[in-house]
Amino acid sequence: MDNANDANNAPEAEDQLKGVGCSRKRKEDARFIQGKGNYVDDIKMPGMLFADMVRSPYAHARIKSINKEKALALPGVHAVLTADDLKPLNLHWMPTLAGDVQAVLADEKVHFQYQEVAVVVADNRYIAADAIELVEVEYEELPVLVDAHKAMDEDAPVLREDLVGKMDGAHSKRVHDNHIFNWQAGDKDATDRVFEQAEVTVKQDMYYPRVHPSPLETCGCVASFDKVNEHLTVYITSQAPHVVRTVVSMLSGIPESKVRIVSPDIGGGFGNKVGVYPGYVVSIVASIVLGVPVKWVENRMEHLSTTAFARDYHMTGEIAADSEGHIKALRVNVLADHGAFDACADPSKFPAGLMHICTGSYDVPVAHLNVDGVYTNKAPGGVAYRCSFRVTEAVYVIERTMDVLAQKLGIDKAEIRRRNFIKAEQFPYETALGWEIDSGDYHTALDKVLEACDYEGLRREQQEKREKGELMGIGLVTFTEIVGAGPTRNCDILGVGMFDSAEIRVHPTGSVIARMGTITQGQGHQTTYAQIIASELGIPSDEISIEEGDTDTAPYGLGTYGSRSTPVGGAATAVAARKIRAKAQKIAAHLLEVSEQDLEWDVDRFKVKGVPGQEKTMKEIAWAAYNDRPEGMEPGLEAVDYYDPPNFTYPFGTYLCVVDIDKYTGVTKVRRFYALDDCGTRINPMIIEGQIHGGLNEGFAVAMGQELPFDEQGNILGNTLMDYFIPTFVETPTWETDYTVTPSPHHPIGAKGVAESPHVGSIPTFTSAIVDAFSHLGTTHLDMPHNAYRLWKHIRELDLDKRS
Repeated sequence: MDNANDANNAPEAEDQLKGVGCSRKRKEDARFIQGKGNYVDDIKMPGMLFADMVRSPYAHARIKSINKEKALALPGVHAVLTADDLKPLNLHWMPTLAGDVQAVLADEKVHFQYQEVAVVVADNRYIAADAIELVEVEYEELPVLVDAHKAMDEDAPVLREDLVGKMDGAHSKRVHDNHIFNWQAGDKDATDRVFEQAEVTVKQDMYYPRVHPSPLETCGCVASFDKVNEHLTVYITSQAPHVVRTVVSMLSGIPESKVRIVSPDIGGGFGNKVGVYPGYVVSIVASIVLGVPVKWVENRMEHLSTTAFARDYHMTGEIAADSEGHIKALRVNVLADHGAFDACADPSKFPAGLMHICTGSYDVPVAHLNVDGVYTNKAPGGVAYRCSFRVTEAVYVIERTMDVLAQKLGIDKAEIRRRNFIKAEQFPYETALGWEIDSGDYHTALDKVLEACDYEGLRREQQEKREKGELMGIGLVTFTEIVGAGPTRNCDILGVGMFDSAEIRVHPTGSVIARMGTITQGQGHQTTYAQIIASELGIPSDEISIEEGDTDTAPYGLGTYGSRSTPVGGAATAVAARKIRAKAQKIAAHLLEVSEQDLEWDVDRFKVKGVPGQEKTMKEIAWAAYNDRPEGMEPGLEAVDYYDPPNFTYPFGTYLCVVDIDKYTGVTKVRRFYALDDCGTRINPMIIEGQIHGGLNEGFAVAMGQELPFDEQGNILGNTLMDYFIPTFVETPTWETDYTVTPSPHHPIGAKGVAESPHVGSIPTFTSAIVDAFSHLGTTHLDMPHNAYRLWKHIRELDLDKRS
């Protein structure tokens, strides 16, 4: 090999790497667009049976009897299991991720509509569907509680009879049978004192409605128990397969070393594939009992009704400020509706997730947060729907309250944010509620958006339209996310800290295989991780294979959710690669007969400093690692890293939205939406753009149409795609995107994560724009969703449709 010529081709080599910063197309898309994906429902095994659920039509009822004789008599039915069948195995209740317990199958009474009452196992899903209609369940209806505000009334019905008299909750003392926890953060006394003396105070109540992730693929699993080897294999739609393995072992008593969890291709997660659901448990039990593989895949209505919801927070935001709009204190009170079982996917230490990031992008001297969680007759399992553990609610409450403060003082919403931003020179910044924000440059981001959108021009246009009686709104939000869960001192699941892992092996010919503790659900991990390794090791990303999702081969990891893959898994990848490069440097020094200190790294090779042509490429070093290495060094070129981040990362952004509202119909047209994101180092700009577009689409859906309301009897309304708003190309606005780059100072490559930001930032931006359209008439807030009917009612209340 002509080393001198190779050195001249270094820039070309860098292009061939397709490493960090390259907008290369996703490696995994070729098989997806050709229909070569392999999802759970594609799994077929010899002798496999199918499970289907008998579900309660009532939200709260006692089970008087269950007769399964007719179902068992149907040809093709192999078993009908109820809670009584699971009791001898001690599997009728299971632990939740939030420290509560949840009935696997309703045990003596049901707690929410569509709760799992029995499971039928049959030759195929059609027989199973027929059989569940033959299971006869006699119910005695009980009083229903769906209003969280009435949960702790003296005469409220007691929902969790298993907890009566147990006042020591998982997180705090309980003060009522329907009370789950009280959680506080910050300095209450100091905050109250500031409010008592403040020149200006504002207070705004708001409700963040219950919504639901709706990935293309619903939840499901195939469980297969090998009675001979006592080995359990479960193919499952999970965002955290290793955690599922741990939970399954804890529940079943099967040693974790004999449990294999495989998450194949997953058609979207968005938070509700983190937890463990009854369908998973009963499929595993059925496979163990019957000795054959059992498949369970839920339908869309089941998914919208019973898998984990998001939000359902009643919030009050208060700000104390001076007359110039400078914040002196923040106070937030929350009533959290967690449904019938506290199955929220939050870090164990924080019963309301990372809600205490609610100080946002602002320099808040003192703050206090108070959250009470309560049980209601609704499905359990609050999840971080495209956000990081309640940060969506936190951003919503601070951004809405900032708008209210601006409105009260008559200060423009852009100006009041500028006055209160944490300044660039203040980072790292310790918030009043205990977080250390690593880096940021909020003023630059705001100014760039205002200039790009001609904010002053928009305000002039709005004034002209108001004079003509037209409704035009301008929304503006400047948000700070918190992602990268997380440092094990802050975050764990069932006691397992939220580190993550990467195992990288360089083959003799210089190609690479890397196995990760994370699991992709469409984020493009195979491309992104390969780009990191390519830049760190100087090996083309096309020659790097990435594997995830098989607990028999991947190192233990906590999975993918809350934008943690790049901040944690990506960091583990970079660190593991650097361990390999350090060994490679020793081998290069041996080959070139110089000391390690005489070498310098250049794209894909080590060079002897000041000696042109004296160099070894990574491919040459990889070959030598297996046949010509320093004496005493073990063969091979591989490394593993379990990365426990020193801090979260804090991406941020500024979003601006312009809407026009028809004052006769309430129909809203999103005229413009401009999204500037700063996610630190941009690994693949094309993938980032895709993530932002997806998040904005979901934010638009939540703000403008999605909700899962309940009637007084606890009947869930809108749990089909005929009712639940999923925007198509027709409804979706056009997005304009922009960026700044403020690297994280503690991440190995400066990356922060991005996928949740557009969802977190866009939702309050839409509300800001909608409210702004009516703000000159005294409106300070309108609850979501902002559909035409709701806005039309508000227009009627203001008599706007009669004034022209």
